[in-house]
Amino acid sequence: MKILHTADIHLREYDDSRWKTLQKLIEIGKQEKVDIFVISGDLFNRGIDAETLRPKIREILSNTGFKIILLPGNHDSESYVSGMYFGADVSILTNLNEPVQHEDLKIWGLPFEPIEGEKILSKLRSLASRLLGDKKNILLYHGELLDTFFSRRDFGDEGEARYMPAKLSYFKDLNINYVLAGHFHSKFSVRQLGNGGYFVYPGSPISITEAEIGQRRVNIFEVGGPPKEYPLDTPHFEEVPIGFDPFDEKNPIKIVKEHLERVHPEASIILTIKGYIDGERIGISESELVKQIKEITKGKCAKEPTFEFSDIRVILGDDLFKNFMSKLDQCNYDEEKKKQLRDVAIRAMMEAKIKARA
Repeated sequence: MKILHTADIHLREYDDSRWKTLQKLIEIGKQEKVDIFVISGDLFNRGIDAETLRPKIREILSNTGFKIILLPGNHDSESYVSGMYFGADVSILTNLNEPVQHEDLKIWGLPFEPIEGEKILSKLRSLASRLLGDKKNILLYHGELLDTFFSRRDFGDEGEARYMPAKLSYFKDLNINYVLAGHFHSKFSVRQLGNGGYFVYPGSPISITEAEIGQRRVNIFEVGGPPKEYPLDTPHFEEVPIGFDPFDEKNPIKIVKEHLERVHPEASIILTIKGYIDGERIGISESELVKQIKEITKGKCAKEPTFEFSDIRVILGDDLFKNFMSKLDQCNYDEEKKKQLRDVAIRAMMEAKIKARA
């Protein structure tokens, strides 16, 4: 039996990039011939979004050829009022004691509530007697795993609040084969359960904030086997750091273009350019270079590029620096060590010139 697992799509509008990501996941489910597609919370960004989008949701979640199971998350905990119809073959896990059964599999859901600690542990322990038998058990969960260090930014724009924090030890001695989780946006993450099972965060399938760097993924796996990362061609943010070297013969514009060519076509770039240029050798000023870089990156960057490079033509022409470079060339250092020492000398001379002008 094959399962596709994702979370945190945060739908807001019909036919926008997030909506198209959901459509793409449905198509992947069909191509991969999955039996079940689970969304572990925050399908919708707000309750009102579920209300607005439900008529369209029914269309794409119906007649897919596989079961679809949704879990309420902290953003859409009010989206699944009893009796609401989200499409054929769609099940909503709003009650921990009412699992979805499919062949020899039981899928349980711990829907989001503003609780923590002992209350979460108590709910899980209440399941213990019902998890016995020869069936495999999967638990859908939306919250924070405390065993792993996360930055607040890893959960999207959630502020400083805690969201159903749990520990791996909470699942100890429970006959749970997989905890398919949501809420952690940043990346695909797998932890081993004490019983040999898996706790899996798939990360968001589309970047919701700039903290979600890199190509997005979902979890597609065969029940009984390990979780597997499935890379997506969906919108995401990509950090592109570039360091200019004044001794590099290559034109800085060509360097930027080469970096851009390596970026995924769905990526919005977060561009940072550091280092130094020799404006005299390349025949261009700092301001003109910035202008040209902005032109070639237009429409490709998530925000204004960060420019932290400097034209050091004055330092490169200084006799003291030339003497230093001559001695450095005579040293038996590898190229990386020489570059480090050269950069230290450049920074020292720049600071000296700044102080001399003050």
